[in-house]
Amino acid sequence: MKKAPKELSERILKKIEALSEMPIIPDTKVIHGFKEKMYRVRVGDYRILYAVDYQDAKLDIVKIDKRDSVYL
Repeated sequence: MKKAPKELSERILKKIEALSEMPIIPDTKVIHGFKEKMYRVRVGDYRILYAVDYQDAKLDIVKIDKRDSVYL
């Protein structure tokens, strides 16, 4: 996120705030290949990978990066 322009950083923060209210939003996709259930949302060319812990009512942000490197 340090490399992201301020406008994009603000958009990412707003998306995270929206996810904290409702963890599964319309553009959410399930990501396979992880030990726990992972989700992905897009913000421009960036992706936010996260997990939802419903028991503890928390959102775990795993990674935020550009599309071409977020899955590495």
